[in-house]
Amino acid sequence: MPSQNNRILSQSELNELILFRKSLHLNPELSGKEEQTSGKVMEMAVKYGANRIISGLGGHGVAVIFKGKEEKYCLLFRADMDALPIQETGDHNYRSQTDGIAHLCGHDGHTTILCGLMSVLSKKPIRNGTNILLFQPAEETGQGAYDVINDPKFHELKPDYVFALHNLPSFPMHSVIIRDESFASASKGMIIHLEGKSSHAAEPEKGINPGVAVSEIIPALINLPISNTNLTDFNLISLIHVKVGEIAFGTSASTAILMFTLRSSLNSDILQLTESAERICQQIATAHRLKIQIDYTEEFPATINDIACNEIIKKAANQSALPIKYPEKAFRWSEDFGHFTSKYQGSLFGIGSGENQPALHQSTYDFPDELINTGVLMFNNIISQFEE
Repeated sequence: MPSQNNRILSQSELNELILFRKSLHLNPELSGKEEQTSGKVMEMAVKYGANRIISGLGGHGVAVIFKGKEEKYCLLFRADMDALPIQETGDHNYRSQTDGIAHLCGHDGHTTILCGLMSVLSKKPIRNGTNILLFQPAEETGQGAYDVINDPKFHELKPDYVFALHNLPSFPMHSVIIRDESFASASKGMIIHLEGKSSHAAEPEKGINPGVAVSEIIPALINLPISNTNLTDFNLISLIHVKVGEIAFGTSASTAILMFTLRSSLNSDILQLTESAERICQQIATAHRLKIQIDYTEEFPATINDIACNEIIKKAANQSALPIKYPEKAFRWSEDFGHFTSKYQGSLFGIGSGENQPALHQSTYDFPDELINTGVLMFNNIISQFEE
């Protein structure tokens, strides 16, 4: 637990925020459907006297703005709001009330942290700049940040710096995780459609069955990150789904669909990985006289941290004597905050949520409420450096 000197929230404020977090946990909403969640956020913004509230950003996104008298800086702090399409199996008394949907990544906690920052800013108004508290939809699909950034209502905000945090199981509670340059990997879903020609199952030679092509594409793509020596860092292709033909024992299959996830720690690598994967699929399809179509979904750029912003985060952690961890490699998972760091100077950092905590996206995961104060403290310490 943080020391008393690090208590930025009173116990009554913390208790209220914990209840708020649990209400979000009870009522999770999927990506692009965060209507109730954004409504609760706006109620908090009104309660804490925000100078301005912009709703409907990139869907159900909300920007809550606190302004000082001067315009020396503009900071943006982002929290994600969406839940996951996974059934929760934890045993706490505030389990999700919606079958098959649950907050198993901690976005309920991240949203609560930004609401806690509202409370602090309402008590101690800033002087020198503007703070934008962005509650973002649809992070899990990689679409939310892109849609917010491209929303005309967002264009007028023009942040100088952008910051976000993510709780990280397997790291000590309250530790701050910092990594220069690539923090989280780029990824994309690759969907390959193959079309041949149907025939009677007794006469397969009269048709064009994509089955053999499928059996060649799968190992070729899975092994591509190993065989491509031009790739410089972590790269991975994972098979997600395969379907060949229909369940009709009298018919030789004529269609197939394959789905893979491509993943790289560097944006330059995922570009090469994509080009190589497409070339292999085209060659195999041509060799088997198949038509081919390739589509992509859930595209995340790598989250590339700004070194100067990492120094600000480091100073914020040291200001409250929070331990700092420096992972050697970028995290394999993806975060759509990469859309922000590719456009604005900024950084994503982690806060350890416990070495024995279930992993993100596991059915028993639950955000530790002890981190609410720590997250608010870190964001407030970042602001204080611009208020000096």
